[in-house]
Amino acid sequence: MSTHADRLAALRTQLKDDALDGFVVPLTDEHMSEYVGSYAARLAWLTGFDGSAGAAAVLPEQAAIFTDGRYTIQVRQQVDGDLFAYEDVPQTSVAAWLGEHAPQGGRIGYDPWLHTRAWVKAATKALADNGAELVAVERNPVDQVWIDQPAPSDAHLEPYSQNLAGRSSESKRAEIAETLKGMKADASVIAALDSIAWVLNVRGKDIVHTPVALAFLIVHADGSADLFLDGEKVDDGLRNHLGQDVRIHERSDFEAHLEGNFAGKTVAVDPERSVAAIEMALERGGAKVIARRDPAVLPKAIKNEAEVAGHRAAQARDGAVIAKFLRWIEEEAPKGGQDELSVAAKLYELREATGELKDLSFDTISGAGANGALPHYRVDEKSNAKLEMNSIYLVDSGGQYLDGTTDITRTVVIGTPTAEMIDRYTRVLKGHIAIARARFPEGISGGRIDSFARQYLWEIGEDFGHGTGHGVGAFLAVHEGPQRISPPGGAYAGADEPLREGMILSNEPGFYKEGEYGMRIENLVLVVAHEVEGRRVLGFETLTFAPLDRRLIDKDMLSNAELAWVDRYHAQVMEKIGSQLDGEDKAWLEAQCAPL
Repeated sequence: MSTHADRLAALRTQLKDDALDGFVVPLTDEHMSEYVGSYAARLAWLTGFDGSAGAAAVLPEQAAIFTDGRYTIQVRQQVDGDLFAYEDVPQTSVAAWLGEHAPQGGRIGYDPWLHTRAWVKAATKALADNGAELVAVERNPVDQVWIDQPAPSDAHLEPYSQNLAGRSSESKRAEIAETLKGMKADASVIAALDSIAWVLNVRGKDIVHTPVALAFLIVHADGSADLFLDGEKVDDGLRNHLGQDVRIHERSDFEAHLEGNFAGKTVAVDPERSVAAIEMALERGGAKVIARRDPAVLPKAIKNEAEVAGHRAAQARDGAVIAKFLRWIEEEAPKGGQDELSVAAKLYELREATGELKDLSFDTISGAGANGALPHYRVDEKSNAKLEMNSIYLVDSGGQYLDGTTDITRTVVIGTPTAEMIDRYTRVLKGHIAIARARFPEGISGGRIDSFARQYLWEIGEDFGHGTGHGVGAFLAVHEGPQRISPPGGAYAGADEPLREGMILSNEPGFYKEGEYGMRIENLVLVVAHEVEGRRVLGFETLTFAPLDRRLIDKDMLSNAELAWVDRYHAQVMEKIGSQLDGEDKAWLEAQCAPL
C-alpha cells in the first residue's frame, strides 16, 4: 500500500471486519512517549504527519487529524486534506469531535495500551452523549493492515556508569520505597522510559535520539523491583549491574504479572505517564490503584553534582562544535550551493568528529527563510530549501553525549539583514536576557516568569506560539518534565511546577513571520540559588556557550544591563570554548566575542 489513501481504505476495511465504526490513532506508544520507535509510528504511517504531537480519528465516511498550534502549517503540508480534516487543539479534541461525528449507536475502537485512563473517560462520556460506545481492542487494527511494520528494537540494555549518574540505583530505589511508604502503597508502576533508565542507571537504543529501552518497571516498598523487557536485551553484564534485588521478566509477561500479583495491595500509577491498560490489568487482579505521579520524575529533574558537571562538559564540547559550524556557514553560505540538508549534515559531521557523540538529541531543525518560520520544522528532500542571500537561517539542534544532552538554537543572517530583522532579533534577545537574569523566590513556577521573555514582542503586538523553556535530561530525553517555562494551559503540562535548584531548562524565546523567516535564541540554564539581602532566592546559570550573531543586534535597543550581559556572556564563551579551537576558528570566535 504505497499511498495514504490506500492505507486509510485498508484500515476502514479492517474496522468493518472487526465490527467497529471507527478507531483512534494517537502519536505515542505503550509508555506515553513523545518520541516513539519506528514500530509505533502508526500516525505517521497512516497520515504522513511526522510531528511530535497529534492524533487521528477514522470513521467510515470521514476522518480527521488533530494537532496544536505548533503544527498548523506542517500538518497541511504533510497530510492530504481530501483524506483527513484538519482539527486544531485545544479548540477541539478527539473526544469532542467523536461525540459530534460518530454514528448513532456506533462502536469506536481504541487501543488501551496507547491512551490514558483520563482520555478513555472523556471519550466514553462524549460518545455516550451521542448514543455511541468506546470499545477496547485486543489487537490494534493499524497493526493488522501495516504489512511491513518494523519490529521493535532488540538492542541491548546497557549499564550507565555511577560516576556519570552520581547515585546508585539502590539509593534511588530506596528513596522511591520511602515515598511509597509515605503514601501507604505497596508498589509503583513506572512506565515512562526515561524514568526507568534513571532509576536503574541504564541506557538503551530503542528510541531514536533518546537513549532508552522498551521496558516496564515495578518498584516495591522494600526497594526491590521487577523489570519487564525482551530477553534478547539482557546479558550477564546487565544482570550483574542490576543485582539480585531487580528481578528480570519477559516484557510479554507484564500484563499477566499485574493481574496475578497485587490482589488486595495498593499500587501507585501515574495517570499522565501510564496507559489505561495498566490500571485495567491491576483492577482485574484485585489491586487498589491510586493515582500518584511517577516517583522518579522530580528527583530525575533535580540534577546532582555529577550530572551537573557532566552537563557542563557536554555543553562546552558542543559549544565548540557550534562555533566551528557558525564560522563555516558564515563563509560558505554566501557562496551559494548550500541548502538545509547540506548544512545539517555539516553540523552532524562536526559533532561526530568529537568522537563523543552517541546520537543527536532530536532531528535537527534546519530552517532557511520561510521554513524557519515553522518552529518545529523538519527538513526532508521535498521541503529542502536553499540558503539565499539577505535571508535568515535558523538551526535548532543538539547532541547526546554520555555526560549530557545538549539543545541549542542559533539564528544566522546570510548577507545583509533588514531593519525589521534586526529589530525582531534584538527583541528576542532582550527576552532571552530577561529570563537569564531573572531572580525569583522559591516556589515560583515557570509559568509565572514566562512573560519575561515575551514582553518586548508584546510591545509591538507580537508573540511566539510555543513555550519559552522545557526541562532537559542527563543523557536522557531532550524534553523532560515536570518543569516548564510556558504560559499556563499550553500544549504541555508543567507551567505550574515550582522551579527547584538543580533543574535544567531551555531558555528559547523566538519570533516567526509566516512565509518569510523565523528566529530563536536558545541556551540551556541551570536553576541555582542566590542570596539577596540575606534571603535565599533562585535564578539561572547559563550552561550553553556559543556566540550570538552580532550583526542582528541593535545596541541602541539594549539597556546598559543588557549590553553588559551580552559582553559578559561572550567573554564566558571565549573562556569556555576558546581553548578547544585554534587557527581561523579561534580568530573568528575572538572577533565574534569582542565587546559590543
